[in-house]
Amino acid sequence: MKTYKNKVTIVLATVVALVFSCKDLDELNINPNGVDPADGHPNLLMATVMTGVAQTVVELGYGDIAGVVQHTQKDGWSGGHNDYDWVSGGQSWSGYYGILRTNDEMLKKAEEMELDFHKGVGLVMRAYTFGLIADLWGDAPYTNALKGEEGGEENLKPVYDDQRDIYMGILADLEQANTLLSGTQDSYSDIIPAQDVFYAGDVSKWRKFANSLALRYFMRISNKEEAIAKAGIEKIAGDLANYPIITSTDDDVMMDYIGASTYDSWPNNTVFDRSTSGGYNRVKLCSTLIEKLQSLDDPRIAVYADKIEIPLVLEPDWEDDRDEIIDGKRHVAQNIVDDYEANWGVPVNFDQEYIGLPPSSPTGGTYNLNPDLAQGTLNPHCSQLNSMYKETAGPLLQARVMAASEILFILSEAALKGWSVGNDSKAYYEAAVQASFETWGVADEYDAYIAGAAAHDGTLEQLIEQKWIANWTTASEAWFDYRRTGLPDLETGPSARRQAIPLRFYYMLEEIQLNPDNVNAAIEKLEATSFTSPDPKNSAWSRPWLIQGTNKPW
Repeated sequence: MKTYKNKVTIVLATVVALVFSCKDLDELNINPNGVDPADGHPNLLMATVMTGVAQTVVELGYGDIAGVVQHTQKDGWSGGHNDYDWVSGGQSWSGYYGILRTNDEMLKKAEEMELDFHKGVGLVMRAYTFGLIADLWGDAPYTNALKGEEGGEENLKPVYDDQRDIYMGILADLEQANTLLSGTQDSYSDIIPAQDVFYAGDVSKWRKFANSLALRYFMRISNKEEAIAKAGIEKIAGDLANYPIITSTDDDVMMDYIGASTYDSWPNNTVFDRSTSGGYNRVKLCSTLIEKLQSLDDPRIAVYADKIEIPLVLEPDWEDDRDEIIDGKRHVAQNIVDDYEANWGVPVNFDQEYIGLPPSSPTGGTYNLNPDLAQGTLNPHCSQLNSMYKETAGPLLQARVMAASEILFILSEAALKGWSVGNDSKAYYEAAVQASFETWGVADEYDAYIAGAAAHDGTLEQLIEQKWIANWTTASEAWFDYRRTGLPDLETGPSARRQAIPLRFYYMLEEIQLNPDNVNAAIEKLEATSFTSPDPKNSAWSRPWLIQGTNKPW
């Protein structure tokens, strides 16, 4: 993706001005100092939608969901990240619907101005955002959403569409987008490349995005609607001339960060947050991911994490309480280790290179004999994130909205199911891993890796495991795959709120208060599990339609 930093700065300034929120149930409060979306050109609104979606994906995939799928853990202020201690009042979807309102205005203006490119882009972004809402919560306002300005009870208190119906609507939108985006580049008008922060106005790439997103959602529903999923994936894979898809990292959907302010910088950087207990310092790689990467001799480990600053060395013959730094390593007597393990119930890790924080561990900032017992510190005996994540921007610090590796893994899984997708599972699997290596800058090490422990073994377990590794910083997709497949086999830690990985977000308290009949109807359609209690049915451990009757993930 090309970077137009000066122009994008202007775009993001416009984005800030376009942010708006609900004043009450029947009045939309537009920022008086900004541009009314109803009066804005689709190009200006387009940038708002793209940046909003991209930042949302990073907030999910680099935030608490990274804790859920055990990419990362925090050693301070960690309840939501490590232990799923999500407020039962719910996670808010107001930001998602804010993006959709702006996108809806863009679609209306594009329709009025007969701008097919902008209509196609709007349909793709509408599908992407509603897809996230359905994925995260389940049933949600869809048909009657975004109509509050029209008034009326049915619009101010919209019914919740079934999760299945939202997915079907998404797939219909993407089919229409493919048609709208099927022309030649010069057949479209009013495209301003700098306003398109994903593809700089490249119509052919947006068409690939539309069809690739359709592949995501066909596979998403494959356990519940296998015939629809099979037909949809085979249609796309069997007619790439009319349904082109993302298969090259050159077509990855990404947004670069500018790095000029907190708003347009990589989250948790240490430039705008210099606190010693700031966001960067609190986040460590999870031992689940670290140990898997080590077992595979995976070079991506050095991209995701730094080596430990001071390795530990056990000296079993030393006298009690002896503790010294020798040649950059901390040597400790046996009784120090014994006392720590007795107090915390967690073994000391003596790996000399990479050490991850165990999932839902009670140790927090004390892990692995950390000499600084404060929360969120730079633990010298545990791996921090790669130092590049201290920066505000960089070649690998991108909001990754959709990647070639994901699409190739989907095709590999489809082939594993016996579906006709133009190649065998092994070829797609290897191409997917290679794409991930290209994405993370270790392409030169692919040949040795694929000939070693990562050699294709024809199992779904290996395929999803590799997809989970590749989804670093896009952990929400790893979570959705886990719910669908039960893979990888993640186990919760002792401090987890439940001894099971959560399945969805809670509906928010404000929605329950303002739209009680409709949200309660949606809650009643959730399926309680043995882990739902003591929550009511509106629980992170209740099953939405997508996984009811599938016996997945647990």
